[in-house]
Amino acid sequence: MSHDHVHPAGGGLPADPSAQDCADYLERIVYFIDNELDDADCADVRVHLDTCNPCLARYDLQRTVKSVVARSCSESAPADLRERVRIQIREVQIRITEG
Repeated sequence: MSHDHVHPAGGGLPADPSAQDCADYLERIVYFIDNELDDADCADVRVHLDTCNPCLARYDLQRTVKSVVARSCSESAPADLRERVRIQIREVQIRITEG
């Protein structure tokens, strides 16, 4: 998947991406963050991120959210909180079976 956007006059500078281009890149950014793109697609996404501030901001946000979620998944809830949740679940299960 290659999206080369170069000014018609040459010079090698990327042209302003269209909204559709950005939508395509935003879909690929998820795979880029997870290192699931081949080298050519990674290079393509990097070039786009270097030239498109809105996509770069979304990339940074997605990367931050993914990092926070990953960190949160490795933490354990305090024992008293886990026990309160278990009690609440049991109470709901009892109400469902009696109801």
